[in-house]
Amino acid sequence: MQKTAQPAPPSGGYTFTQQPSAIAPSRKPKYRDPAETHTVSTNLMWDKRVVRGNTYAAQVLPLSAQSELAVAEKEAAKQRKKIAQERRKQKEASSKRSSTPEAVEGRKHIEIQTEQYLEELTDKVEENTVDTQTDPMMDRPPTPLYIPFKTGRDTETQIEEGDLFDFDFEVEPILDVMVGKTLEQAMLEVMQEEELQAMRQQQLAYEQRRKEELMETQRLEAAERRKYEEKERRKKQEMERLKREKETREKLGSRLFAEQFLKNLENRVYAQLEDEGYFHDTVQRKVEEEFFPWLMSRMEFELNEKRQARQLVNDLIEYAVQKMSRGPARASVEEAP
Repeated sequence: MQKTAQPAPPSGGYTFTQQPSAIAPSRKPKYRDPAETHTVSTNLMWDKRVVRGNTYAAQVLPLSAQSELAVAEKEAAKQRKKIAQERRKQKEASSKRSSTPEAVEGRKHIEIQTEQYLEELTDKVEENTVDTQTDPMMDRPPTPLYIPFKTGRDTETQIEEGDLFDFDFEVEPILDVMVGKTLEQAMLEVMQEEELQAMRQQQLAYEQRRKEELMETQRLEAAERRKYEEKERRKKQEMERLKREKETREKLGSRLFAEQFLKNLENRVYAQLEDEGYFHDTVQRKVEEEFFPWLMSRMEFELNEKRQARQLVNDLIEYAVQKMSRGPARASVEEAP
């Protein structure tokens, strides 16, 4: 229910009242408002004019060229869409085209040529033999010697002995440099050989120390392995000892239990067999199995004979009573007429 704002009372402080309104959604609206002014983002990462990646190999186009390129891409997309629509229409038209009906009975369809110019169809391909003869190979003539054209003008001069070069005077600094370089190179080679010898000796000492450390490591590993094997052997022996003790205790307990169980077993077995009837008296067994059944059958036979005799007597008595009751009735009937 919507509430209306009430005006503030005159005899009080300042009070602000406003009608309630819906809160604007925090998410971005689904449709853009045409009247809303679009604010340009100030983040450079969202600016399309900023080129990402390497810029030394990329071809940066100006703004005018970019707009033209966008227009060209739109035109190309429209052209591709138009071509796709035409192809789809052609495909639909070809699929809707009616096919040749089936041949009537007694006839059949054959393939014929419908081109403007008929062509004879044969199973054998036509073959023609054509010969040709090339000219004989001729030797290539030797290439003439190349002589470049002369440029400039020829001049000459005369140099007397000692005008340009004095060997004794000019060779002295060269010899000094060569001797100095040779001595320096020799010293460097000697120092290099000494350094190589020192490095070789150091390498030998290192190899010797490494071998000694390796031997010590192997010795320690062997000692540790022997200790581990000895510990495992002792553990195995202890486990076997405990197992033998357990088996001995189990055997002893089984023997004691068997002795206690078999102590009165014979008497109990005989008593149980006797209770179940496996051990019986011959006379009692004959009395129970032969005499009692014969006696019962004989008693049943005697009782049946007595029952039949009693039934016969009852029938005779009933017959006599009925006959006696019929006699007076018949006499009264005869006296009545």
